[in-house]
Amino acid sequence: MTASTGHRTASLRRSTSESTVELSLDLDGTGSSHIDTTVPFFDHMLTAFAKHSLTDLTVRASGDTDIDAHHTVEDISIVLGQAIREALGDKSGISRYGDALVPLDEALAQAVVDISGRPYLVHEGEPAGYEHHLIGGHFTGSLVRHTFEAIAFNGAMTVHVRVLAGRDPHHIAEAEYKAFARAFRQAKALDPLVSGIPSTKGAL
Repeated sequence: MTASTGHRTASLRRSTSESTVELSLDLDGTGSSHIDTTVPFFDHMLTAFAKHSLTDLTVRASGDTDIDAHHTVEDISIVLGQAIREALGDKSGISRYGDALVPLDEALAQAVVDISGRPYLVHEGEPAGYEHHLIGGHFTGSLVRHTFEAIAFNGAMTVHVRVLAGRDPHHIAEAEYKAFARAFRQAKALDPLVSGIPSTKGAL
C-alpha cells in the first residue's frame, strides 16, 4: 500500500529467457489501463479486466511470440496474480467474496471469487474443442483457462468460472474475463462493516 495515497498498489518485474514483463496496478483505481503485451487479444482482455474490476493497470511485455503466445501470456498472468496478492496486503477490511454473471450477446459466463489465501481454480463449460480455437490470430482458447489458473494460484485466490452459454469464441472469452473482473471487484472492495480480516482464523 502506498502510504501517501492510501491506495493498495504494487509494481513488479519478471524477466526470463522467454519473456519480460513489467506490471503495476492500483486496486483502488478507476479502471484506467495502459496495456502492451504484443498479444493483441490479450491486450483486449486485460483492458476489459481493468475497466470492469476498477483496477488501474499498466502492463508492458515482450516475449517469444514468434514461437507461441503461451509463454508471454502465462508470465503476464503470473505477475498479475503476484501483484494482486502484494497489493491486497493482509486483506484487512475486504469484502473477500464476489460473484458475477455477465453476458456478451449469446455468451453467458459466471465467476465467483474468494480471496481466501488458498489457490484453487474450477473452470468449466467451454464448448468441446474450444481450447483449439484461434482468437485474434494467435491466442488459443486454451489460454483462457491457463490465465485464470496462473492468476488464481499466484494471487492465492479461489476462483470458479463457468460458461453457461456461448457460440462465438471471442464472446465466450470476453464474457469469462468480464465476469471474473466483476467478481474480483466485489471481493477486493473495502467494506466499512468489516472489522479486521474477514476470517474466523484471523488470517487469509
